[in-house]
Amino acid sequence: MTPDARIERLRDLIRHHEELYYVHAAPTIADAEFDALMAELKAIEAADPSLVTPDSPTQRVGGRPAEGFVTVDHARPMLSLDNAYDAAQVMDFDQRVRRALADSGHAIDPVTYVAELKIDGLSLSLTYQDGRLLRGVTRGDGVRGEDVTSNVRTIRAIPLKLTGAPVGRVECRGEVYLPREAFDRVNREREEADEPIFANPRNVAAGTMRSLDPSVVARRGLSAFVYQLIADPQAGVNGAADGQVRANGQADPQAGVHTQADALAQLRAWGLPVESHWQRCRGPEAVIAFCAQWADARHALPFETDGVVIKVDDFALRDALGATAKYPRWAVAYKFPAEQATTRLLRIEVGVGRTGAVTPYAVLDPVWLAGSTVQMATLHNEQEIARRDIRPGDMVLVEKGGDVIPKVVGPVLASRPDALPSWSMPTACPSCGSRLIRPDEEVVWRCLNAACPARVRRSLLHFASRKAMNIEGLGEALVDALVDARLVRDAADLYALDGAGLHALEVAPKEPKSDRAGPRKLGKVGLNIVAQIEASKQNPFWRVLYGLGIRHVGERAAQALAAAFDSLDALAAAPVDRLEQTPEIGPVVAAAVRQFLDEPNNQTLVGRLRDAGVRMDGGAVASALPQTLRGLTFVLTGTLNAYTRDHAAAAIEARGGRVAGAVSKKTSYVVAGAEAGSKRDKAVALGVPVLDEQAFTGLIMGE
Repeated sequence: MTPDARIERLRDLIRHHEELYYVHAAPTIADAEFDALMAELKAIEAADPSLVTPDSPTQRVGGRPAEGFVTVDHARPMLSLDNAYDAAQVMDFDQRVRRALADSGHAIDPVTYVAELKIDGLSLSLTYQDGRLLRGVTRGDGVRGEDVTSNVRTIRAIPLKLTGAPVGRVECRGEVYLPREAFDRVNREREEADEPIFANPRNVAAGTMRSLDPSVVARRGLSAFVYQLIADPQAGVNGAADGQVRANGQADPQAGVHTQADALAQLRAWGLPVESHWQRCRGPEAVIAFCAQWADARHALPFETDGVVIKVDDFALRDALGATAKYPRWAVAYKFPAEQATTRLLRIEVGVGRTGAVTPYAVLDPVWLAGSTVQMATLHNEQEIARRDIRPGDMVLVEKGGDVIPKVVGPVLASRPDALPSWSMPTACPSCGSRLIRPDEEVVWRCLNAACPARVRRSLLHFASRKAMNIEGLGEALVDALVDARLVRDAADLYALDGAGLHALEVAPKEPKSDRAGPRKLGKVGLNIVAQIEASKQNPFWRVLYGLGIRHVGERAAQALAAAFDSLDALAAAPVDRLEQTPEIGPVVAAAVRQFLDEPNNQTLVGRLRDAGVRMDGGAVASALPQTLRGLTFVLTGTLNAYTRDHAAAAIEARGGRVAGAVSKKTSYVVAGAEAGSKRDKAVALGVPVLDEQAFTGLIMGE
């Protein structure tokens, strides 16, 4: 392939992946793969500068605004950052900075830098007019972005009014991100609704900010950090001294902000969220030490970071350095090494969810990765396997998406055995043998057999789970035994079980300790499980609703529906438009609820549960408790000795209180257990009362 042809091929590939990353928040290659494409393009252009064109990805910021939003021109371009991947490249960056400064008459050695953790999220520009939030705009293509102000207003970390801000217009730039805790919650909700889980928090943050429904943004729990200040984005380079702006978009020293350290302090003083672990570093050695420190320490942070941004501290020196069309010359992004490992893909299997979704996953030769042994990894879907050409028997590169979910990046082609056959999706369900169907415009194959043992097992485990009917002891081994013995075909059958039948039931251990370990009779444990099942009849209505496993209906949606409709009969009678009017319920959830309740087999199941004595209305045993906490909002943090997090929340809600995930001035109490973290610190800063476990127990007991 000629250099001309290769360069056009590279540009097309890079534009394609920029579109997926910036516009759709759905990258299909790892960052390292994208960087390799860009590095090859740079090398070809450097070897023959005549091949460089103004529209080359090396000459501009990638991406374009997503459709569906009003686009806004940035007052000053939001440039990308060049990358460094090791200590040697950080030293090279420092040498370039010192050489350029010397050429401009600013011979300085060592240069002072500010090192900031690189937040893995979506870049955002915030504009304030006279201290009040005017506009929030995504980075877009760096010149124009999407106006997402309505979504920004739902992010509690971003103040609607600044404290002590000057009169006039102020712009600050930062990153919107999804905290680890919120990411785990979102994925739990999606897994409970039998939806594909997200690979990493960055994709969720980017996709959420591009939602046209601000209520979705509010539910996700996004947060933000800011790191750049532009005093008056409308002023020219030689604007008035009050709010003057430099050519590189930095606040002017005449406004009292001379350095990046000054800017971060000013942003924080105005009440904006600033990530606290930044550090001034005198010379590149201090920068390298900072990067090494956080390579491992980052895993303990409540948010994802994929590197360190290194910036010249002094704004006057930044002016002297300037910028290219794509990068500022005074900053570079150091990327942490990817958490990756190579291992053998033993086989590809498929799992069946409770709604019939059939998804492939990789079974791996065990490998140590990012603090744990990985034996299985996600493969997303059939199309992704084919696109990446992943085959059983391959050596594969595995990484933890967001350092949480193992995924197969791709095969190591150099190690592939000759004539290794490709993989194809099975045509029959691995559990019941039914023919698999892929509905139009979907990528997920499904087993439509409602009696499929795999679907029944997953449905029963969901129904009995802690956040649904909370039937202790009804785990995987017992559910398998009940289904195999044909004692249970659906959730209603659980309420027909008796102690005698369970006493004699043989249950296989989940992980036999020896070859001689075999099935054992349940014995007296069966009596306890029957008691648990009986007690579950008095659970609140929302738990029953959640336990039914309606597609897209997670815990929060079930609570919202139960609050709006006092009984299942009232819910079943509600048309779709009435369901859509319920707070936190959108058209997708409303349609799923209506479809589930209109299905005759489901109506039969609900009727049998009602006949068994399961509560189907808004009343609950817990409502008989004194409502001593009505109107109070609690935030739980740390570990309690006598309560799980769920039990503590249930005790609060049973007495009329509300449990929130974040601390604000409206929080009534923060309950802090052992190893309480930033939530406790924020409560102290805001003057919110903090309760230890003893005080919390006294409060809920009315003492």
